[in-house]
Amino acid sequence: MTQPSLSGLTSEDAARLLAQFGPNAPPESPPPGVLKIALRTLKEPMFFLLAAAATLYLFVGDLGEGLFMVAGASASISLVVFQELRSERALQALQRLAEPMAQVRRDGAERRIPARDLVPGDIVLVGEGQRVPADALLIAGDALVVDESILTGESAPVTKTFADEAAQSDFPDPGGDHTPFLYAGSLIVRGSGVARVARTGPRTAVGGLGASLAAIQGEPSPLQKRTGALVAKLGAFALSFCALVIVTYGLVHGDWFEGAIAGITLAIGLLPEEFPMVLAIFLALGAFRLARRNVLVRRSSVTETLGSASLLCVDKTGTLTENRMAVSALYTGGAIEPVPDAPDAEEHRLILAALRASSQNPVDPMDRAVHALAERLEIPAAGTATESFPIKPELLAFIQSWRVEGGALKAAKGAPEAILRLAGADPGTRARYHAVIDEMARDGMRVLAVAETEPDAGEPDGAPYVLRGLVAFEDPIRADAPEAVAAARRAGVSVAMITGDYPATAFAIARAAGIDTSGGVLTGAEIAGTTAEGLADKIRDIRVFARVMPTSKLALVEAFKADGHIVAMTGDGVNDAPALAAAHIGVAMGQRGSDVAREAAHIVLLDDNFASIVAGIALGRRISTNLRKALTYITAIHVPIAGLALAPILMGLPPMLLPAHVVLMELIIDPTCSLAFEAEPGERDAMLNPPRPQNEPLFGTRDLVLGTIQGLVVFLAVLSVYVLAASVGVPEARGRGLAFATLIVANLTLALSDALPRGVSPFARENLFFWAIAAAALSVVAAGLYFPPLAGLLRFEAPETADLAVAALLAMSAGGWYGMWRRLIDM
Repeated sequence: MTQPSLSGLTSEDAARLLAQFGPNAPPESPPPGVLKIALRTLKEPMFFLLAAAATLYLFVGDLGEGLFMVAGASASISLVVFQELRSERALQALQRLAEPMAQVRRDGAERRIPARDLVPGDIVLVGEGQRVPADALLIAGDALVVDESILTGESAPVTKTFADEAAQSDFPDPGGDHTPFLYAGSLIVRGSGVARVARTGPRTAVGGLGASLAAIQGEPSPLQKRTGALVAKLGAFALSFCALVIVTYGLVHGDWFEGAIAGITLAIGLLPEEFPMVLAIFLALGAFRLARRNVLVRRSSVTETLGSASLLCVDKTGTLTENRMAVSALYTGGAIEPVPDAPDAEEHRLILAALRASSQNPVDPMDRAVHALAERLEIPAAGTATESFPIKPELLAFIQSWRVEGGALKAAKGAPEAILRLAGADPGTRARYHAVIDEMARDGMRVLAVAETEPDAGEPDGAPYVLRGLVAFEDPIRADAPEAVAAARRAGVSVAMITGDYPATAFAIARAAGIDTSGGVLTGAEIAGTTAEGLADKIRDIRVFARVMPTSKLALVEAFKADGHIVAMTGDGVNDAPALAAAHIGVAMGQRGSDVAREAAHIVLLDDNFASIVAGIALGRRISTNLRKALTYITAIHVPIAGLALAPILMGLPPMLLPAHVVLMELIIDPTCSLAFEAEPGERDAMLNPPRPQNEPLFGTRDLVLGTIQGLVVFLAVLSVYVLAASVGVPEARGRGLAFATLIVANLTLALSDALPRGVSPFARENLFFWAIAAAALSVVAAGLYFPPLAGLLRFEAPETADLAVAALLAMSAGGWYGMWRRLIDM
């Protein structure tokens, strides 16, 4: 293999080196396997109770019932393991999507590849706001300023200079100033450059490339924390009540075995152990569904928040527009002219100065547009860049020093007001230029001014700048942006556009995109001049913000939050990180965003498209609604289970529910709430209603009360069947079988009633999971009633067909009343 040039490696060389050196990533810990998940599941209180019941049956009671309990508990564990493995697969898919990317040159062309595919010898392009993807030598571009604190602990950044031809391959310890060594994980603070990869993967100084970027952070959501605490308290209460029932039953009836069985049955009924599992599954699978819509969730807890967003703060370039910047007009002091095929002398000078004031390794869309124009018109830079001065808050212009024929010069390109000030323009020139800028801006163009010093044999530092003119850029609005903005507004979600553009440009683009412009435009200077207390009032009706510096974005986020909004904020630059972190939902751009922005954000927009944010909100609402329904259903179904385990004992009747029956119920409940509810489509009017209020929890007192009422109705219906059967002399086993069949039918009806969105047929394709579960459950009940060996284990006896039909009708009424009422009020 020949020594790679700046054109990079060939694909064949890269593949061979990847096989030789391995991926550019730290060693990955294997995902939890079946055994690990099963052992973790066995630690849950539910399975402790099931094990206790099975042990009692095996050693004190009936062997057949004990073996049935073991089989049922094993099936329940298998179901939990299956669900957790499903969630793990979803999270692993998200990890792959979240892997950091690198811009490389291979086969003579630039391409974006996963950083894990980098190999020694690769040519990588690095720039401000990016983390260095591997240990590398700086060989071209700007002198970089790099933050190596992740390696050294020192907060002061260091300067990196170019490597010479005899640059050593052995890297010294990080922290050296004016060296060419770039270390994986360090952050480019200023400048852009070209580097040659020297070490990858475990051989880098950090040895853990991309760990912070690739990690999908699965910290518990607020709801998970609340329900986890609730389940822990209920678990302690259930175990205490279990002991009380055992002691009371043993002392009163003298039957300690039946007392233990009754106590365990009641404890299992009181324990809603499905809560944590359902929350974990919904958030993991919800994050996976969002990723399929190009919305990558980096913190799974934000899945719960996304559907509640009430305000979207978005950038213009690449989000509302296509990010296909092209030079559309020039101005050199006369009239505004379209880009010519053969520029005159003044236009040639303007384009040449703009080229010299653009990065030599362009990343910015406008720099790329200038390079493309100069290449098309065959205008070379004709010189050597010697030093660059990046944009600063006090001077919104990029300046670059050149050594050209005739001496040295500086070229500057940036905000018109900054360049006019730099060139010392007189009031008349300023007025004329501002009129032209306003005209261009009203047409939605983005305008930059250009100036340069004349070539001088000495140093150009003190030379005056000469104004060369204006360059106007056009970036078309995405075709789907206006409809997406309209959809957001119909859903009660306001859209605010925050941009660094000229006010008239911002206003024109916002109006074309359908953003509310009735409040006018507020500039960054006006934001900076307003107190934090007064800003919330000032921006209440304004949705277009222009000439906004990244430092002002944080003030806007805090003001919108103070005004009561759930704020989703987009950003792509280094200085956007504080605003992204402060927003309820920080949204980083996946294609053009800096690594710092992605690290600070809660979600990453993989296609940088505004429509994807709106689609994510719609899906977030669906996830939240279905999760609320599932939790309501779990609450509801545990009421009759606990009640039917206790009430017959208090009434002096034989126990209706035994541990084996509860195991069968759990085998129905678990897949119903985690498969059937999760797969349901969203409500058809979900994006026609305002978002959930900020002070309203996803699962609160109202939902708890609703679930309790639904559960009480089912409990009373099933208990009435059991008591009525006992009062008319129906044998105990037959009455138990009839009541249990009533409970199963009521449970299935309740699940369908709670899960089904309004206006959706029960037989819609999305309900396939439910009908599969229902068919399996009814088959087991039928076998339990009519297959003698199983009926004996469950202590059932087949009821009369007429009785079963009446009980089924009662069960459907008890389980489905809420769904029918909900549909009637919508008619």
